[in-house]
Amino acid sequence: METGLVKPRSRRISTGKYLIAAAILLLICLFRYGTRFLVHPDPLPQHVDAAVVLQGSILGENARVAGAGRLLQTGTAGELVLSIPHESYWGQSPEPAARQYMAKTYGSEISGHLTFCETGPDVNSTEDEAEAVSVCLGQHGWQRIAVVTSDYHTRRAGLIWKHVIRHQVPDATLWIHGVDDPEFEAKRWWRRRIYAKTVFLESTKLLWTLLTVWK
Repeated sequence: METGLVKPRSRRISTGKYLIAAAILLLICLFRYGTRFLVHPDPLPQHVDAAVVLQGSILGENARVAGAGRLLQTGTAGELVLSIPHESYWGQSPEPAARQYMAKTYGSEISGHLTFCETGPDVNSTEDEAEAVSVCLGQHGWQRIAVVTSDYHTRRAGLIWKHVIRHQVPDATLWIHGVDDPEFEAKRWWRRRIYAKTVFLESTKLLWTLLTVWK
């Protein structure tokens, strides 16, 4: 009787050990390699018609604009395209302030290579933004496009934008360009709350994208 009771218990203990070991291994892989799944930029060609800056947080937006500005200054991009909402919270167009900021930061000559693509009030996701901005891109006839976003956002943005652009502007070729973001650190993301929050939210969104958007 005692032998019959010991064996199931031993099997349960062994199974528990395997599960714990698997969980520890999973955590090690997550801490060491997890963020690599989020970061997936494309090597840019020598020249693209336009570099599109995606909307983001204040810190993220500043980093993305700076990255796109460098592409314009080095001649990699022929046009800098800012995705902006149609209205600010105060009912005013953000375009004048954005144009003034760009001229002050990168020089007045940038105004000749600066285009704004407005998005409506219902745009609250990367997919919505891609749908709205791709129409604007098609209207300008650009066919070689670089989408500039934060490095942690490159894989998800790539899946969504390449899916949308294939239907909206079928003749266009698109690359995803990632820039360093102050709200993300790939190597030690667990050491600061903002890094961990970014990784958690982006990983969740990426999973949702894989399940619903990308096919």
